[in-house]
Amino acid sequence: MADTHSIEQPQPSATDSPLAPLRVRDFGMVNWLGLWTLYKKEVQRFLKVAFQTVIAPIISTLLFLLVFMGAWGASGRTISLENVEISFFQFLPPGLIMMAILSNAFQNASSSLIIAKVQGSLVDFMMPPLSAAELTVAFVAGAATRGLLVGFITALTVGGFAWNAGNPMHIAHPWALLYFATMASLMLGMIGVIAGMWAQKFDQLALISNFVITPLTFLSGTFYSVHAPWLPHWVPMASHFNPLFYLIDGFRYGFLGVGDSDPMLGALVSLALTALLGLTCYLLFKSGYKLRT
Repeated sequence: MADTHSIEQPQPSATDSPLAPLRVRDFGMVNWLGLWTLYKKEVQRFLKVAFQTVIAPIISTLLFLLVFMGAWGASGRTISLENVEISFFQFLPPGLIMMAILSNAFQNASSSLIIAKVQGSLVDFMMPPLSAAELTVAFVAGAATRGLLVGFITALTVGGFAWNAGNPMHIAHPWALLYFATMASLMLGMIGVIAGMWAQKFDQLALISNFVITPLTFLSGTFYSVHAPWLPHWVPMASHFNPLFYLIDGFRYGFLGVGDSDPMLGALVSLALTALLGLTCYLLFKSGYKLRT
């Protein structure tokens, strides 16, 4: 005898059908959630090892300060900027602070990409719905955050050291400090992105750091004035082709009110280079340069 009790089966809907088209999530003009998530990941990545990424650069900067002050500052050496005699203790700290910003912004972006290549985790940011512009902004902003954070803490540390030594640091032009510190962190973050995409292993990345970034930083007036009389006559002209020279000199102008070049020229040059590097990063991410296999 047939069972008179029947079980009512649910009717399949259009969304349950395996043939139903998948809906495309609409993020609008910008995927703010994805952008913020990737930026937060970049920041948390270096904060998890803060002793290595934040504290260690500050210790290195203080060692530079102690060594050079012992060599030159103790003798009362002064440096002439725009015919103004500046004590070496006042001249040196801005260059060291900017050097910390440049180095850490570059290292953050470049190491993030090369580690993702080595560990095979590129898919973590290549598969999500993030555009080339959003990838550029997230990686560069993360690098800039580390550079500015290290620079700020370094400035506080060096400033306290200078104050205890009876040579307090003064700020002549706050706008120059903020502008050139921001441009430096963005510019070196973008260079780090480009280097990280180009390099396939850590040795290649070290090549760029040791033979490009470090020489340009040391030869940009960090420890001396490019117009010093003991330098060859071609040094001032050559320095103007070094983009890091404008960043360091402009940042020093913010503290001292004088420098080796026109700060407005430095502001324009750094802005133009930052825009050019930003466009380069965007185009490289858009093409998937050495990121897609």
